[in-house]
Amino acid sequence: MPSFDTRVPAVLMRLDRNPFHHGTLGAVRSLGRAGIEVHAVIEGARSPVGRSRYLRRAHLRPDQPTDLTEPSDLAEIQRLLLGIADRLATPPVLIAMDDLSAIAVGRLRERLGGRYLLPEQPSGLPERVADKAELVGICGTLGIPHPRTVIPSGAEEAAAAAWSLGLPVVAKWSRPWLLPEGTGLRSTRVVRSPQEARELYGRSAEAGSRLLLQEFLPQGRDLDWFFHGYSGGGGECLVGAAGRKERSWPVGAGLTAVGRWLPNPAVERMARQMVSALGYRGILDLDFRLDTATGAYHLLDFNPRPGAQFRLFTDRAGTDVVRALHLDLTGRAVPTQEAAHGRTFVVENYALLSFLASPWASLLTPFRFRGVRAGGRGVRRSRSTEAAWFALDDPLPAYAMAVAWVLHVVRRGWRRLRRALPGRHTAGSEWPRTSPVRQRGRGRNRANPRPPVSHAP
Repeated sequence: MPSFDTRVPAVLMRLDRNPFHHGTLGAVRSLGRAGIEVHAVIEGARSPVGRSRYLRRAHLRPDQPTDLTEPSDLAEIQRLLLGIADRLATPPVLIAMDDLSAIAVGRLRERLGGRYLLPEQPSGLPERVADKAELVGICGTLGIPHPRTVIPSGAEEAAAAAWSLGLPVVAKWSRPWLLPEGTGLRSTRVVRSPQEARELYGRSAEAGSRLLLQEFLPQGRDLDWFFHGYSGGGGECLVGAAGRKERSWPVGAGLTAVGRWLPNPAVERMARQMVSALGYRGILDLDFRLDTATGAYHLLDFNPRPGAQFRLFTDRAGTDVVRALHLDLTGRAVPTQEAAHGRTFVVENYALLSFLASPWASLLTPFRFRGVRAGGRGVRRSRSTEAAWFALDDPLPAYAMAVAWVLHVVRRGWRRLRRALPGRHTAGSEWPRTSPVRQRGRGRNRANPRPPVSHAP
């Protein structure tokens, strides 16, 4: 293991309300096992991440969902971060764990100067690459393959675009972090008719950002890949690797439920070239899909933060992207990456759902290690498999996740049953939610604020 400066703590920040974000737990464990004091801004005291023995202290994120559309949103985040820094003896490394956090940190960079250690990121770049409409232009300028995309300016144009692109098409909101809760709007969905596209465009004001209609690249086994890396001050990826999505949830179009570290020279080369051309600094997560008709890998998303499955790319020396960032920002050398091709990462809850929905797809992939051909060459496989939630040295988060997951499924099932019962639900009514939702531009509900919870390792 490399030599870390354990005098420098780390603060992880996640502003979304997803209690099942296994990437945050992975970062807590990765840094905590290296002897680094870890603090995390998370959604609640009962979050499974808060049960980790490697978390020194959990700090509650702002009471209400924030979308950075109001000056008070950014001011509240600034107060929270500066308050955490005031309690620490040394300026900590700050790591944004979701897109909204990365954008907030980018906007607050000058005001956090001297209080946190941050990569020298070009101003506004995280926001540009996270915006799916901006990414279309970036790919065009850099010559990076990207699915054909139309940004309609009206409902009828949306319907016509859906037809011209060839149904079905993929519909995306350019800034998914602005989507209000409780509306049923999803960041990405498949549209199967011009009427669906017309109706979806009609909800643009509600969504808060532009609608994109994108050519649907056929799904299939071995077509979905991702690249995770860390780019240092010199502008090169100090660590970076490609992985293949073996299972996803939802099946065929969702997050990685089972992933495998495999060499893919085309993806790796394209990712590194893009990072260098943009001057990007920090941790990144890119998603690609192979177009079987052309043989080209198309960039689907650029996430300016660690991907939830970043622990897949833990090399033989124990280095991953969050450790590389801490080493680099504290003036320590980042060791040359020792690839562990064949290493597998399993997200237990989503892998189970994926298996139940599609039991025969890649049924035994996590267990076949005799050999593989990827990128046109054979590689020797590693037998290493890491679970997202369960760890022998830190079991409580897995148990907390399992309990929370069961309750989540039961609540969702009960709400659907209530809506389906005759006479129990009428148009315009809503069943009570577990937490209040702030409408954009309205006041906040600050009743019953909960204090931070400490967890000593």
